[in-house]
Amino acid sequence: MQKRSRIQELLDFEIVFYERLVEHNPEFVDALVALGEAYTRRGWYEKGLQLDQRLTQLRQGDPIMWYNLACSYALLKRPEDALHALEQSIQLGYDDFEHLMKDPDLSSLRESPKLRHLLERRLFPKPSSSTP
Repeated sequence: MQKRSRIQELLDFEIVFYERLVEHNPEFVDALVALGEAYTRRGWYEKGLQLDQRLTQLRQGDPIMWYNLACSYALLKRPEDALHALEQSIQLGYDDFEHLMKDPDLSSLRESPKLRHLLERRLFPKPSSSTP
């Protein structure tokens, strides 16, 4: 039997802790976010995706929730879903493009022409033509 590292033990404790919090308060957003991050660090991407989907329902107008959802989709190699969630995040105001381009969760999207197009549209919008 393989011995678990101290880090693994702490992560498992964290997961159990947040799962119990959420069990008693299913709409405790901070606990849901922390639990989703812990699932991702543990490599449980499907569980993280389920929480991120739930969080976008609880906080529909929060760009960070949509960004996290995009990360979950990207980790699961679902680029179309990831790009859709990322576009929603940007429309809601997400603008930390430097972080976006370095985020390892989104590495599967880096070479995507659709991602490049999405960022170009946001960073270099076409001027609106208005008639005087």
